[in-house]
Amino acid sequence: MSGSFAIPFDKVKKWEWENYWLIYSLFAYIVVPLFICFFFVPDFLRVLGEMPKDKVILVFLLGVIYGAANLTFGLSLRYLGIALGYALSLGLMMAIGTLTPPLIDGRLAKLFEGNGGIMLLAGIVVSLVGIGISGFAGFLKSKQASSKEGINREFNISKGLLAALFVGITGSSAALGIEQGKAIADTCLHFGVNPLFQDSVVFFVLYSGSFVTTLIWCIYLSIKNKTYINFARKSGNSLGINYLCCAFAGFLWYINYVFFGMGKSQMGEFSFVAWGILMTLTIVFATLWGLYRGEWKGATSNIRRLMFAGLIILVFASFLIGISSSI
Repeated sequence: MSGSFAIPFDKVKKWEWENYWLIYSLFAYIVVPLFICFFFVPDFLRVLGEMPKDKVILVFLLGVIYGAANLTFGLSLRYLGIALGYALSLGLMMAIGTLTPPLIDGRLAKLFEGNGGIMLLAGIVVSLVGIGISGFAGFLKSKQASSKEGINREFNISKGLLAALFVGITGSSAALGIEQGKAIADTCLHFGVNPLFQDSVVFFVLYSGSFVTTLIWCIYLSIKNKTYINFARKSGNSLGINYLCCAFAGFLWYINYVFFGMGKSQMGEFSFVAWGILMTLTIVFATLWGLYRGEWKGATSNIRRLMFAGLIILVFASFLIGISSSI
């Protein structure tokens, strides 16, 4: 679902980026998380009141930073292209987001007391190799399909790498926020919440912060570009379909975290490895959607083999990362 959420945007008509991204974010960061909390967390409002305020503030602020990463992600795609931008940005998020939380709280050192630490690092290295191969295949594809100038006119490797680096560093704040929210999750367990959904409130607090960043920027762009009128401008059935598609995209994006939280809750003390699995397989399924939509049509057989090799390596890496927590 993490690699699929953007597909409904294809059906959005006559809206600019700031229009559909704001409505999508409203559902992804606020509406669906709230619904999940009220559904799976008994006495949700009471639970909120009992949570450690310092942790709530910390997780919220990390969410604000993550919101900035999501906004900058578009720049990495603009300057590097879809394949290379996706691979580099999420690859950095995977590596930094997997290693930083346990490095801060000491669990990484504990993991190295056995063979799990070596397996985790091996999985991350292998995934970076797979990401590099996938990104290179995407770069070759875009170069082949472009004009005689070789690459699109906005391609800028230095700006693209800076944007991807920013996304990788700030985007990993989501992984850190989820791990720093353990005290919030423990409060949920104290109130009898099913362990499978113990992170539901953590996600709500984290992504509420992300919505604040998104709201400010999208409103600014709407005023600057005078696109705020699109929220109410009717053109046949497109207005209702636009809202519906953006809401569905938000639903898909957040539901991936519901399942992520369920899996993470079953992974014990070293559950931080779940982030690496999520980021790695997101790249895999985003690439598969690209295949389905014909984005690789016209690519040479050598480029397609390179792309498939990258996917196979990424899937293998996700298993290495996953089993590292149980060795």
